[in-house]
Amino acid sequence: MDKGKQLSTVTPWLRHVQDLSSRVWVLHNDILTVVPRKEQTVPVTVTLLPYQYPEILEKDRGDPMYMGLREPQCCLVCTRQGEQPVLHLKKGNVLELYRQREPVKPSLFYHNKSGTTSTFESAAFPGWFIAVCSKGSCPLFLTQELGKTHITDFEMTMVH
Repeated sequence: MDKGKQLSTVTPWLRHVQDLSSRVWVLHNDILTVVPRKEQTVPVTVTLLPYQYPEILEKDRGDPMYMGLREPQCCLVCTRQGEQPVLHLKKGNVLELYRQREPVKPSLFYHNKSGTTSTFESAAFPGWFIAVCSKGSCPLFLTQELGKTHITDFEMTMVH
């Protein structure tokens, strides 16, 4: 068998994500939202895949990852709306992003882990992090206020 043509199988990380107040990520009306965990609450399964060529990106920012949802298949994307970067979902398979040689920066996040918590910084908008409001239910958004008014630290649990 030609070594250059060996098949590589990619297994994405499948995770449930929650903040330190046990509020989990769910999909509500096609919007990624954080809600308090209850018995009937079914968190979305987040799909994470590392970018294959991190040497072309900025060093020491974290591990570059593509993030998506397993069901429905969509990717997290950062775009600009006016002056403000915004986070939204776009239909598609995160595996398609993984296969790209060039980084798809709007869908790429620098994952930084500290103890049991993780932050996700937008590669397209450095200094902007995935965040949620500090209380109640709210959609995910991007903020520059790392760990201040909004919650930017999340725990991930493996999905089997």
